[in-house]
Amino acid sequence: QVQLVESGGGSVQAGGSLTLSCSASEYTYNMAWFRQAPGKEREGVAADYGEDTLYADSAKGRFTAYRGNAGKTLYLEMNNLKPEDTDMYYCAAGFLINPRLGLFPGGYKYWGQGTQVTVSS
Repeated sequence: QVQLVESGGGSVQAGGSLTLSCSASEYTYNMAWFRQAPGKEREGVAADYGEDTLYADSAKGRFTAYRGNAGKTLYLEMNNLKPEDTDMYYCAAGFLINPRLGLFPGGYKYWGQGTQVTVSS
């Protein structure tokens, strides 16, 4: 059982930056960030699988995902934040047969509790 703990959420003004952290109890090949607003489906933001990182169109050019702590921590550096980035952000981990599907939530076995990001205009 892999345990995931997210941190780094908070409230910022539009144009500001935040860096989220997801610490895993052990290394997993696939790790990703998702976000979800109440009443909406969970949306992939960034997915890392070693050789590559996938980004949602909404994240490209503004968000950067990278690993640390011998690969057990996944960070999400978010710049130029917009009000529409306001969501609960979740970390996911697991082993995906097809890493190219990393932005879809169904393949991940382990999930964190989430960290709230609020961007005000």
